[in-house]
Amino acid sequence: MTQVTAKNDWPVLKFDEIKDTLETLHQWIQIVGKIRLKTMPWQNHSWHVPLYISTKGYTTNAIPFQGRIIQIDFDFKQHKLFVECSNEGSVSMDLYPRTVADFYQELRDKLKELSIDVKIYARPNEVEPAIPFAENTVNKSYDKDAAQAIWKAMLKANQVFTQFRSDFIGKVSPVHLFWGAFDLAVTRFSGNDAPLHHGGMPNMPLDVMQEAYSKEVSSAGFWPGSKDFPFPAFYAYAYPSPETFGQQEVKPKEAFYSHEMGEFFLKYEDVQQSSDPEEMLLSFLRSTYEAAANSSNWDRTALEK
Repeated sequence: MTQVTAKNDWPVLKFDEIKDTLETLHQWIQIVGKIRLKTMPWQNHSWHVPLYISTKGYTTNAIPFQGRIIQIDFDFKQHKLFVECSNEGSVSMDLYPRTVADFYQELRDKLKELSIDVKIYARPNEVEPAIPFAENTVNKSYDKDAAQAIWKAMLKANQVFTQFRSDFIGKVSPVHLFWGAFDLAVTRFSGNDAPLHHGGMPNMPLDVMQEAYSKEVSSAGFWPGSKDFPFPAFYAYAYPSPETFGQQEVKPKEAFYSHEMGEFFLKYEDVQQSSDPEEMLLSFLRSTYEAAANSSNWDRTALEK
């Protein structure tokens, strides 16, 4: 079983113990996220796309659909997925070790029970290989403790990100869970235009990337890791990224800059094991923002409290 003992309510996350569940969950949240994508009115920088952290797991929040409101929720306390509709009741399905194909088919059946007909692009984005959901029998792991630990880590990060977000009076994104890369993120904007983005994410349309990064940003987030990056971590980057960005001094001392990825990182483990996780993470968020704002010459007086 996955170790979930916590320090200061921050759960332990060991990548080797969560990775199989993480890969399966990533596919499941892409399916639900794509339903939100197809039903929500478009918003700038794809803000209509993400999911959000809830008291029980992940949620689409309320979605307007054909005169009704629908909402889909992952509940990692009961280990169920709930689909609720404002005028047609609700349905649920269990979360347990099952293939992506099986999850996808049952969710489609449940949506039909509520007369919800949504056609999605039925294969994942931002991952390789992009196996169609209906054919994916590879990812089929679900450890209850691992699923809870991933959610609870994001719950704690969401709290700190929300506090950090309040320091800024310029344009700033909600704190939201992007299902493409499975990362919780918050982004600040300088108000200046950015150069055309060159793309580069697997299975991601270029025009989507270019619109998302059409303005100058300083972005931070939490990522539970991947096979190529096998540890959960907090990250921070700037776009466009000035040459001096990575040379800036940031806090805490455990933070480091990756020249390969062009981002600052702080391992989740360092935060979880610290005497004051919230303050350590806040110092990382604030100092990396200052690194971006100072190296890019943002008008900080106009943008900050």
